Amino acid sequence: MTKTRPKKVPAEERRNITVEAVIDLAGSSNPDSITTAAIAKHMKLTQGAIFRHFPNKDAIWKAVMNWVAKNLMARIDRTAKDITSPTGKMEAMFLAHIAFVADHPGAPRMLFGELQGARQTPAKRLAQSMMKQYAARLRDMITSGKQCGELRDNLDVEAAATLFIGTIQGLVMQSLIAGDMGKMRADAPRVFAIYLHGVSKARDTEEQE
Repeated sequence: MTKTRPKKVPAEERRNITVEAVIDLAGSSNPDSITTAAIAKHMKLTQGAIFRHFPNKDAIWKAVMNWVAKNLMARIDRTAKDITSPTGKMEAMFLAHIAFVADHPGAPRMLFGELQGARQTPAKRLAQSMMKQYAARLRDMITSGKQCGELRDNLDVEAAATLFIGTIQGLVMQSLIAGDMGKMRADAPRVFAIYLHGVSKARDTEEQE
């Protein structure tokens, strides 16, 4: 009887599987403590098999940050693409971000770990670039909301964007500490409603009255 040889996995697919393995591991352990040996063990491979696709650990971390940036922004785009209202887009962005983190709790651990690190690694530069891109997109939505009358005329765009991002980060951190990502998903709509109440045109009208 002829023994069937295992199916060869294409290089790109193997790289993606490695990235997803790192994010899985980061969901339950400190990213700084994740070694290539731990990744290989998680994937039931040898370290040599990992290094056939990545020259070093920094390259793996860079690929992880690229995966997070690409998939987070793609989810936001899919969720908001058919929405015309700026505040509707903001809500879609908020909820899509929360849903992504709930599905991949290792992603924010990796992101926070890189941004807090002292070394200026390729992964950290990617993380910083993603945050800048995210903030720029958000500021555009807030500016559009002011122009169409959905948001307060005197709203500080930069401060509103900072509060939006900080609110998401707060929900994420509380959920990570509690070990309950489902609670974050359940709380997100109510939390966004409070945020929107503070920046909306309706709030501005109430204050004038």
